[in-house]
Amino acid sequence: MDLSILYRGPLASCDYDCPYCPFAKRRDSREQLRADRAALERFAGWATAQSGDRLSLLFTPWGEGLVRSWYRRTLAELSHLPHIRRVAIQTNLSCRTDWLGDADPNTLALWCTYHPGQTPYDRFLAKCRDLADRSVRHSVGVVGLPEHLAEARRLRADLPAHVYLWINAAEGHTYTDAEADGWTAIDPLFPYSRHPHRSAGLPCRTGESVISVDGEGTVRRCHFVPAELGNLYDGSYRRALRPRACPLAVCECHIGYVHLESLPLYDTFAGGVLERIPAPHVQLLRATPP
Repeated sequence: MDLSILYRGPLASCDYDCPYCPFAKRRDSREQLRADRAALERFAGWATAQSGDRLSLLFTPWGEGLVRSWYRRTLAELSHLPHIRRVAIQTNLSCRTDWLGDADPNTLALWCTYHPGQTPYDRFLAKCRDLADRSVRHSVGVVGLPEHLAEARRLRADLPAHVYLWINAAEGHTYTDAEADGWTAIDPLFPYSRHPHRSAGLPCRTGESVISVDGEGTVRRCHFVPAELGNLYDGSYRRALRPRACPLAVCECHIGYVHLESLPLYDTFAGGVLERIPAPHVQLLRATPP
């Protein structure tokens, strides 16, 4: 089996207080952190044992995972397993980066988000340059709020040319064509993020070759469809894997709509779907999604 898994455990604490995030500055109790660590270790143990499969893993915690030692250790260890094609995590990059020396840069990847006002610009940029120096695969992004535009332009100018800078449309924000043009000049793929994608009845890879797993091992087709497909640890989910259409009216998050077969994004991000890195052959000219 060749399977991509989006894992989200119970961790919900973050060291930032972004006004657009409901989990800003949330604090997990010691008991909650112990539960998250146990859940992650259980999942990592399962992934390690699946040597007959090919796995690609993306960790999408509600909070910030890499400030926790168990996430850093788990990613580094999984990156060395021959049946793990990719192991990636979404992060604000507030953690130190020396742990990356223990990881295999051919397998590990980081999906990094810059949050203006939460960390000094020069500090974030220095960490991005450190990732590049270490040859760690990574993308960098910004939430497309008007007050972030100048910082996003500055970041695009300062990042190495080969590092993709993505822009996420801000939740609940409507963009005029002029505003959208400003963001598209930074990220030519921004038009895919600008509007939710109609998905009802359209074929999607989730539930077939892509699944979502929570800390209890409950398997769903993706983070946005609550229907359960079984459990990871008793293997019951395997019987449910099959081609299926999306049951939702629209899909508005990149980690969801990237898997829609009606969009060309598997070609755009070939080899880098989970970490949001376009394929080397993709010329990031102005993109107009269908």
